[in-house]
Amino acid sequence: MNNNNNKKVRARGESDINPGIFSDKKLVYGMIHLLPLPGTPFYEKGNEEKSLKKALRDAEALVAGGADGCVVQTIDQIYSVGPEVDPARLSLFATIVNEVSKQSPASFHVGVQILWNALEASLAVAKFCGGVFVRCNALVGSTMTPAGVAQSDPVGLAEYRNKIDAHDVSLLAEIESMHFSWLHGKSLVDAAAEAIRAGTNGVEIAHPDEDVCLSMISELKEKYPTLPVIIGGHTNHENASRILSKADGALVGSCFEPQGWGSFVDEKKVAEYVDIVNNIQ
Repeated sequence: MNNNNNKKVRARGESDINPGIFSDKKLVYGMIHLLPLPGTPFYEKGNEEKSLKKALRDAEALVAGGADGCVVQTIDQIYSVGPEVDPARLSLFATIVNEVSKQSPASFHVGVQILWNALEASLAVAKFCGGVFVRCNALVGSTMTPAGVAQSDPVGLAEYRNKIDAHDVSLLAEIESMHFSWLHGKSLVDAAAEAIRAGTNGVEIAHPDEDVCLSMISELKEKYPTLPVIIGGHTNHENASRILSKADGALVGSCFEPQGWGSFVDEKKVAEYVDIVNNIQ
């Protein structure tokens, strides 16, 4: 069951921002990186069991460490840029998300992300398998990827969101981040405006340079003070207090994985990071 109480929202103006689940305290979401699933080019036999085991173990570490939620993310070396998802991949992904949700407390936000940009499938998994938000690679605009251009379809997604009554699932739109940079250029605030009009509940940004990241946060907050701004990478135990003093939350991956990106989440690393964020004045 989804654990938020968002009201239905259709076409919205820039002054009608609905923060959805992102209206809580400063949020710390850990990444749960799965192994290549069936139906993908680099799948290996046994990845089903390994992925489920890893997801449940990672979720347990995140809950015990005090994180507010997670993003369950499909992983492979190359991705289709279209909305289509192999049925085997989708069915196992849905099963894993459902198991993570069932294991976790009701207050733990489970987010979903089927790379590269399978937003309708991600929305359906969230709606019916216990997720409460979708990380949207290209909710609006388009972006270049290693496999070609990922093109958004905000009208189609809005129609599908209505069709399955998924307005209780929040959307987090990447507008300048690890997975998205507006093709042919658009200012940060203009990209945010497009995402707001498309129904997003928050925006995600990321930049490896801390000063640039802080400047991006300030630019967005000056224009849209009530818009949740989530940092989608490059935070760590050293810079979290500075960056999260300005932003509303962070998706955290590698600094929770001491054995390298994609390895098991470490509860102690999570607890240390969460303590830093909770002590921001």
